[in-house]
Parts: sequence; structure tokens; C-alpha cells
Amino acid sequence: MPKIKLTQFSHGGGCGCKIAPAVLTEILANTPLRAMPTELLVGTETSDDAAVYQLNAEQAIIATTDFFTPIVDDPRDFGRIAATNALSDIYAMGGKPIFALAVVGMPLDKLPLEVIREILAGGEEICARVGIPIAGGHSIDVLEPIYGLVGIGIVHPRHVKRNSDARDGDVLILGKPLGIGILSAALKKGLLPPAGYAEMIAQTTKINTPGAALAALEGVHAMTDVTGFGLAGHLLEICRGSNLQAQIEFARLPLIPAAEKFVREGIATGASSRNWSSYGQEIALPAKAEEWQQKLLTDPQTSGGLLVACAPASEAAVLAEFGREGFAPAVIGKLARAASSTVRLIVS
Repeated sequence: MPKIKLTQFSHGGGCGCKIAPAVLTEILANTPLRAMPTELLVGTETSDDAAVYQLNAEQAIIATTDFFTPIVDDPRDFGRIAATNALSDIYAMGGKPIFALAVVGMPLDKLPLEVIREILAGGEEICARVGIPIAGGHSIDVLEPIYGLVGIGIVHPRHVKRNSDARDGDVLILGKPLGIGILSAALKKGLLPPAGYAEMIAQTTKINTPGAALAALEGVHAMTDVTGFGLAGHLLEICRGSNLQAQIEFARLPLIPAAEKFVREGIATGASSRNWSSYGQEIALPAKAEEWQQKLLTDPQTSGGLLVACAPASEAAVLAEFGREGFAPAVIGKLARAASSTVRLIVS
């Protein structure tokens, strides 16, 4: 297979190429809202990860789509990361995937067919791992490589987890370490060593399968997955939806060690700055917080971890469920009633 650097075709890779939160809000500001059927349990109103439509008393359908430009050069790794990221939205809503459709856009005059086949094979590999088929899809000829999935899942209506259902006093638990965007920036600069790349692939292809079991636990009130808007951005969606304030302790945030090293040296993605410009006014930082700490809060996570809001009494059960599937979660803070839906960072 020809040696192709996929990232040379992308202006911003992975979830870092998402439209900035403030720009997206402006685009959607005048979108007309029509009367929604009562069966639509989750729509656009709370910035949730997927739509959910109730079929009957026992079943609801989850529908989502996610796709992006290359974050790595290896085509199979790109396909695996994109598929893992797309299916994560289903787990974040509390469900399990049942099948997927491929979303494919490729510059056919620039990429050999063998490379494109490898990208699709990477997606197939992830879907096979969770036991679902890619049952079809759509492809177009475009200037930048784009790959992702439409994911269809199923969930019990009582187990659906919305951003708006977090409660006063809930603890916040994060399932994966932060720093994927920083590692991708180092990779583009040619600074990421093999061990750092291996860690990046291990994290971005680790499927958030605990989501379905977590949603069934008593005391788990809300879930989301941390992706392109960074930890602070996706936590803000829970705060706004639930009318709560989050307080997180920087010392408790799980970080990829190599990412912390790079961000302290000033390496970060452009998306991190765009995220801060979009919602930085809603983040309360202490005077002694350093710029690199801010960058980690806004770092776009491609295929990031589940963020869980649960009652303190359920904390041990949530940590145990993550642990059963090989995750190393961390309790990072709590939610409380406040005058405004903001995120406060504590730096010791």
C-alpha cells in the first residue's frame, strides 16, 4: 500500500475540526422549532449526544452521526478512531448500538483505493468488536478525506441519560484521561514519539461500552462523552441543561502524561483556543491557574471518555463498572445549585 500522510489533507483533524460552540449556536439561533411528537424523548433542546425516539414501553431508538477529517496518518487507525468516536454517542445516551451506516467522503484523485479500503476496514473492525454490522452508507468525492458513521442503537426509555437530568450534589466521574488533542498537535509537528502514538491510539479506540450498564445503575442521572468541545465545554452542556454549577479540582483530572508535557511546552490545537473564545466567560479560573491548565480544559478530545453525573451513594458502583471493562476512571468534582450555570476550577 502506498505511504500516504492522511493528515496533510486535513485543515483540522478528528473532533478538533468541529465548528466552535459559539459559531454553532449562532448558526442554529434562528432555526424554526416545530411541534415535536411526544415519542421524541431527546431532540435538539439540551445539546445531547443523540436523538432518542420511543417505540413502546420497553424500547427506544437512538440515532446519531459523527464524522471528521484525519487525526492520524495511518488509514486503518483513522477508520478505527472515527468509528469508535461515532458509536460513543450511543453509549453516552445509555444504549447499545445495533447497526451502523458509513459516511465516506474521499478525494479520489489524491488517495489510492487501497488507502480508502483500509480506512473502511478500520471502521469495520470496531463495529465487529461490538458485534454490529455496517449495513450501508453513502460516499462522495470531496477535497478532504472524511469518514464516520451513522449509529443506530436501542435503549430502555427509563435508562435514557439526558444532559438536563443531573442533580444538585451529584459527583462527576470521567472515564478516560485528557490530552488527545494535544497529542494530535504534537503528531502534526513530528514531535510525538512511538510510545505517545501508541497511547493515543489505545485511548481513542477504547470503546465506551460501560455506558449501557452505567445508565441502568440507580443514582446515575446524566452522561455525556467528552469530545470536540473539551471537558469544560461538554460539562457546561450538563450545567446549562440542569441549571447547576460544576466545581472541578484540577489535581484530580486524569491526564495523559505525554500530553501534560507537551502542553506545558506550549503545544495545543487551534480548536482549544476557539473553544475558550466560545465559552471562556463561563469558566471561573483562580488567579493562580496557568495557561496550560486552561488549554487542557478546552482540549478537543477525539473519542474521549464518558462523563458521568451520579449521586454520591452510587460513586463506588460507577467506578466499579468502569473498572470491570478495563477503564481507570477518576472522580473530578461535583455539581451544585448556583446563580449561574458555570464551571469553577480549583487549583491547589
